[in-house]
Amino acid sequence: MDFHRIKLLPPYVFAEVNAMKAKARAAGQDIIDLGMGNPDTGTPRHIVDKLVETAQNPRNHRYSSSRGITGLRRAIAAYYGRRFGVEIDPETETCVTIGSKEGLASLAGAMTAPGDQIYVPDPSYPIHAHGFLIVGAEIVPVKQLPGADPSAPSGYDFMQGFKRAVEASSRKPLAVILSYPSNPTAQIVDLDFYGEMVEFCRSRKIYILSDIAYSEIYFNDTPPPSVLQIPRAKEIAVEFTSMSKTYSMPGWRIGFATGNKQLVGALTKIKSWLDYGAFTPIQVAAAAALNGPQDCVAHIRDLYQKRRDVLVSSMAAAGWDIPSPPASMFAWAPLPKGFEYLGALEFSKLLLTHAEVAVSPGNAFGANGEGFIRIALVENEQRIRQAARSVKKFLGQGAPDAPAARATASNVTPLKKAAGR
Repeated sequence: MDFHRIKLLPPYVFAEVNAMKAKARAAGQDIIDLGMGNPDTGTPRHIVDKLVETAQNPRNHRYSSSRGITGLRRAIAAYYGRRFGVEIDPETETCVTIGSKEGLASLAGAMTAPGDQIYVPDPSYPIHAHGFLIVGAEIVPVKQLPGADPSAPSGYDFMQGFKRAVEASSRKPLAVILSYPSNPTAQIVDLDFYGEMVEFCRSRKIYILSDIAYSEIYFNDTPPPSVLQIPRAKEIAVEFTSMSKTYSMPGWRIGFATGNKQLVGALTKIKSWLDYGAFTPIQVAAAAALNGPQDCVAHIRDLYQKRRDVLVSSMAAAGWDIPSPPASMFAWAPLPKGFEYLGALEFSKLLLTHAEVAVSPGNAFGANGEGFIRIALVENEQRIRQAARSVKKFLGQGAPDAPAARATASNVTPLKKAAGR
């Protein structure tokens, strides 16, 4: 049966690659998976210990609070004060979410009326567009691609495109999505960017929904900023983040939304109808992560930086020039020279078939992602070098003709599976 909201969703671009990957593994192939942004390192010991300790108390097995326990909301406020110099009211300006993905989707349901316009970067993390598409919003994509220097603050082309589109439209958008460091492009922005965006959106009463899930995974001297650092930003902006990457806690499903009281209040209210919040021991452990020693964050950051450097250098030696990302756990790679005509999806399938390396096709993140591949830094340095050796052999064979490329997965049955970050 075709349900209305399911029909709103576009075909799932990851399906064929996921099907091929599952089939190859079932056949015993050693697939090096650089596709899904799924951290491979364990959660730091002191956070796990707090979870175990708290779970020993039967009282903590009861229903929790949908907006988050008081201790965690206070820890979030302390984090914003410490990291960004932003004062947050833990009672009215932050809400705990079951990961930032759930928070974005729940807020979309709370704030959106059918036909509302939401401006979204293209390419971007799928929930940014699809969370609003599901509830009947009209999505307006705005091109977003890195500049010539991937290590420099960027986003200004996106901002100018957004401004032009808004000024040319006869309708006022409800909101614009921002996400820096970007998934998938790894772009970063500076406070001047946020300042200009806040000024423009405040003057037109457009909400800013900012996703900073990768704000602690950066490789330059300057940590990525928060939009809430801009004076009066809280009048229109709410920010989502996640514990998944910062503390290597992806399966714990814990994050938070912080900022504008009206938006946080709407999110809190709809969550009170939808869920009872994350398991209390997980929330207590998340507070311990935010309040505790942060050397584990520096260690995780250093780990991804080393992997990034190995990936860029080893792939260059293999004949694939990949720009060095300034942040996030991803590299955003143009298709290798001579292989551009295949397109991102066909190239990804061929790489899996002939090099046993799984990556994400760029067009899975939006039409403007065509011609690019997203590579996740989720294997150790040895495995990344192994992947590069396999890629070198594959590239050395030259690109196949188009019919042969299409035949590679002609017998694959598509799967449907939720995309991870």
